[in-house]
Amino acid sequence: MKKLQYVTIFLVINFGGLALGSWLMDGGSTGDWYNNLNKAPWTPPGWVFGAAWTFIMLCFSWYLAELFHNRASKFLWILFSIEVLLNVSWNWFFFNQHLAGLGLLIISLLTLLIIYFFITFRNDRLKYAKYLLLPYIIWLCVATSLNGYVVLYN
Repeated sequence: MKKLQYVTIFLVINFGGLALGSWLMDGGSTGDWYNNLNKAPWTPPGWVFGAAWTFIMLCFSWYLAELFHNRASKFLWILFSIEVLLNVSWNWFFFNQHLAGLGLLIISLLTLLIIYFFITFRNDRLKYAKYLLLPYIIWLCVATSLNGYVVLYN
């Protein structure tokens, strides 16, 4: 498959996942439960989340296109499917079901999975593409700390 086809596939899946996750939030960041939480002092304004996820998914889709263009395998599809499942399910467990502790576990696993991608798939052809994962890793560290704060202080 050509790289541009992979880019298109991953853009559709990743932004579809964001849309599904948003739908599963059931009021999410505008709901009473979230608004009444004791949130971390470093919680960014709401618009930052949308801007960050848009940029992250653009970078992640390009990274995945590079990775799958060079190493497409059933194993990679399984890893990517787990990433999508973790990413989407966090919204449902945290915002919809108000299970911040389970949300913390899910986002921690997601962070470890993206770090696994960064560390494991870095051969000569991918040695620069892996840096497209840095925005995702940084954002997940911030998001994990925000989720952890909710667990500890609510």
